[in-house]
Amino acid sequence: MGSGGTTELVHDLLRDKTRRTHGRSTEPTAAVVDEQSVKTSGNVAETSQGNDAGKKIKGRKRHLITDTLGLALAVLVTAASVHDSAGGKQLLTEMAATHPSVSKVWADGGYLASVLQHGAGVGIDVEVVQRPHVKGFQPLPKRWVIERTFGWLMQHRRLVRDYETSPQRSRAMIHWAMANKMSRELTGESAPTWRIETDIQPTTT
Repeated sequence: MGSGGTTELVHDLLRDKTRRTHGRSTEPTAAVVDEQSVKTSGNVAETSQGNDAGKKIKGRKRHLITDTLGLALAVLVTAASVHDSAGGKQLLTEMAATHPSVSKVWADGGYLASVLQHGAGVGIDVEVVQRPHVKGFQPLPKRWVIERTFGWLMQHRRLVRDYETSPQRSRAMIHWAMANKMSRELTGESAPTWRIETDIQPTTT
């Protein structure tokens, strides 16, 4: 098994143990999808990056699906110019193959109707959670958990920008960052931040 496969295996074993620690089955039934665009460093080839016109960022885009604890289930790294919906479809296809127990995924308004249709085609109900029309920051029901996951990633200096020459290496760095987060929590080095009341019931995750 290559180093990339080993990294993902370690990550997945830690995720399973973390879920069990919180009284969850190792296989979730609900998840959340979102993306994050980040700038790249000077060593990244032009062919490996692009422009996110909406966020005015030149670099790469991290597409993630997490469980309702914010733990990564599927990760895809692309040029920032790749549309959210294109990345979302790839992740849903991967989810259907690797986590067939997931039947519900929440997404934001940036995902097109084609993503909902694609999800239905692979047995996943994709529901868009709209942002409230109010000023100021408002945590979105169900979706806030993945926004917090992106916050966890940005606490790792190696992930503030994308320094990796290949998207596959970037993906591995995300898995290592999440593995570090989970191992610290499991060994008591840091307190989990998800032990707060939410509208997500454990029986549906």
